[in-house]
Order: sequence, then C-alpha cells, then structure tokens
Amino acid sequence: MEYLYIKSLHIIFIVTWFAGLFYIVRLFVYHTEAFDRPEPEKSILTGQFALMSKRLWFGITWPSAILTLIMGTTLIVLQPEYLKMPFMHIKLSFVLLLYVYHFLCHRIYTSLQAGKQKYSSQQLRVWNEIATFLLVAIVFLVVVKNQMSWLWGSIGLIIFAVLLMLAIRIYKRLRARKS
Repeated sequence: MEYLYIKSLHIIFIVTWFAGLFYIVRLFVYHTEAFDRPEPEKSILTGQFALMSKRLWFGITWPSAILTLIMGTTLIVLQPEYLKMPFMHIKLSFVLLLYVYHFLCHRIYTSLQAGKQKYSSQQLRVWNEIATFLLVAIVFLVVVKNQMSWLWGSIGLIIFAVLLMLAIRIYKRLRARKS
C-alpha cells in the first residue's frame, strides 16, 4: 500500500515539475522580449519577469524536481525488479536528460536574473519544446514498457520532434505576419 502512495506522490511531483519547466521557459521568452522594449517599460517588465521567474523556479520547479527524484528513487528501492527491465534503463536515461535540461534552464535563469540575454526568444521557444519531447518519450516508455518495438518507438519520437519543429516554424511565420 505504501508503494501506491509514493507512486501517487511521484506522479503529482512530476506534473508540478513539468508545469514549472513549461512555464519557466515561457517566462524566459517574455523576459528576453522585454529587453527590446523602450524604457521605462523595459525596466518594469524585466523586473516583473525576474520576480515571477524566481518565485516559480524556487517555489515550485526546484522543489518538485527534488521531490520527484526522492519519490522515484524510493519506488525503485521498494521495487528493485524494475531495474531488470530494459524499458526502465531507457526511461531513466530520458529522466537523466530531463535533469540536464533542468540544470541548463537554471543557467538561463541565472543569466536572465543578472540582466544578461544569451538566447533569442525564438531559440527559447525551440528550447521549450525539448521538455515536451522528453515528456512524451518518458510517458510512452512508462505506459507501453516493453510492448513497443524500439524501431517504431524511435521513428515515432523522430516524427514527433519534426512535427514540433514544424509547428514552431509555422508559429514564427504567423507571428511575423501579425507584426
């Protein structure tokens, strides 16, 4: 029974972690675009986005990432036979990539908090889709486990990534027309 409670908490913290990751990068986009505004609008917006980012990052995203790791590790300790399953090794590889993504987001956060803009808003929009890609990969691995062939799974992920990039390009063109 305790396994199910921990699994439930793990899922809840995954959801809040992803919510934080999705929203923080959107805030990065808006923060970056605010640098191009004239004063005093620039100062007001960058200050507001810095505050919003700080609250989200340290109030939701980081705690959720840490609690996800704690709950996930506890699940593996309680059910170590999962480590014998091939899908789990691939899933954990994607999870590792997700933590790398999280740490790279932290670098972007730190840079923007210091008033330094390293990436364009378009680059950050593409960056935002990496979390979507990782979410899809992890969820499919957890749900279908060993039932899906690696070939079809890989092809599906590649097609999904291509569709995400096409959607970003279409959005960029539509946005350019409006401007």
